[in-house]
Amino acid sequence: MFDERIKEIRKSLGINQVEFGRKLNVTKQCVSNWENGNIQPSIDMLINIAETFSVSTDYILGLNDKCTLDVSGLTSEQILHLQAIVNDLKKHNKL
Repeated sequence: MFDERIKEIRKSLGINQVEFGRKLNVTKQCVSNWENGNIQPSIDMLINIAETFSVSTDYILGLNDKCTLDVSGLTSEQILHLQAIVNDLKKHNKL
């Protein structure tokens, strides 16, 4: 599941393996190996990935499908706008 989640996170950001690796100070080859299930990151790197891309380690490991959004620094009004967008997207996905 880790390999799928890493690829999913990277693609959702619209970046390639080189750019993803740069953000984590690892090589493209390392990212490729993670995505292909050849190797697993260290616990320290897992934490670094979670912090860098604002996801939980449980999400990365496939233990939880819940994804969160960091809204710190936004006003209450901005958060309400985001919630409305999320609700609208969920409604359209059910159609």
